[in-house]
Amino acid sequence: MMSKLRAVTQRVSINQIRKLTTKEVLEREAKYSAHNYHPLPAALTKGEGVFVWDVEGKRYYDFLSGYSANNFGHCHPKIVEALKKQAGVLHHTSRAFYSDAFGEYAKIVTKLFGYDKVLPMNTGVEADETACKLSRKWGYYKKNIPKNKAKMIFASGNFWGRSLSAISASTDPESYEGYGPYMPGFEIVPYDDLKSLETAFKDPNVCAFMVEPIQGEAGVVVPSDGYLKGVRELCTKYNVIWISDEIQTGLGRTGKRLAADYENVKPDILVLGKALGGGVYPVSACLANDDIMLVMEPGTHGSTFGGNPLGSKVAITALEVLETEGVIENSFKMGEHFRKGVEKLNSQLITKVRGRGLLNAIVINKEVKAEDVCLRLLNNGLLAKYTHGDIIRFSPPLVITQEQVEDAVNIIGKTLREM
Repeated sequence: MMSKLRAVTQRVSINQIRKLTTKEVLEREAKYSAHNYHPLPAALTKGEGVFVWDVEGKRYYDFLSGYSANNFGHCHPKIVEALKKQAGVLHHTSRAFYSDAFGEYAKIVTKLFGYDKVLPMNTGVEADETACKLSRKWGYYKKNIPKNKAKMIFASGNFWGRSLSAISASTDPESYEGYGPYMPGFEIVPYDDLKSLETAFKDPNVCAFMVEPIQGEAGVVVPSDGYLKGVRELCTKYNVIWISDEIQTGLGRTGKRLAADYENVKPDILVLGKALGGGVYPVSACLANDDIMLVMEPGTHGSTFGGNPLGSKVAITALEVLETEGVIENSFKMGEHFRKGVEKLNSQLITKVRGRGLLNAIVINKEVKAEDVCLRLLNNGLLAKYTHGDIIRFSPPLVITQEQVEDAVNIIGKTLREM
């Protein structure tokens, strides 16, 4: 076994000496990796700031940012340095023991967002799953819902991952088809519809409502002004936990620290992820006050890597960058500049421009496929991803400059004219 592994390793080393072509990278991945993704044909090998480079040396603007994990740009020097430094000191212990790093992180993240406690996880879907578990247990312990009768409400068009629970809450057949039976006690109401939400809340067995302040995977769908305030009021009125899924919208992405800050409302459970790890390490968090969080008792929930010293130090540094380097303000300003620039293109292929901060999307005339536009954008030096066939998301790192925004808009305009 060892000799076979050495042979494979030697062949990989030889390949690294001779840079692979894009074609070779794509073919190798197609052969050895599951086909659960359909990537655009760019074989990336390097990143810095708002740019990435492929194996042939071509430079691209990154307008996906790792689905908003790279809010602070590729290889941010402070975040990379924190990763390297902590990795050489203590990287993992598990929560079977205390560590000085996790306690420091827990204090910082709870104080910054105004909650009593944090429950650390790794990925976004794990943190959302944690919020669901917390809500159900709170429903039984605090709201006195009969055993196994708790219900959770979700908004149509939601996306929070690919776990069995996440797809059970989905209204997208591509997510849930072929994976039943589904999680019981999950119900759907229309997004941005307070009347339907109140009707659902009249059932006394409802324990929680989970919603994205802006729906990302659905195509950057921004709700009506007052929707989140209405959610807060209804959850308070009917004693229902409001879970705000800010995994993609949080940490400056929409031009505020949190997207919910646009309406000055606070959820009962706040879920963070993606950029919390600075794009270099998976870190997610579920935040709540003691009346909710302390229904979790020792041994009832956990994660092998959640809250480890390496992730804790990376998250501390990511939050420091968020708060001290002006990225939130830059996101707001550059987002407005980007949307105005795209609107001024006056392209007949664009039917709608929407977004907040640097989380934006354009809806494409259905005579053209959004995927084809993305492929042409790639050829012209800009990486973006399509969703639902006619929508393209544009979410560059929050460190982008005005000059770079204008250059990117010019690339988009040139691409649309070519189409």
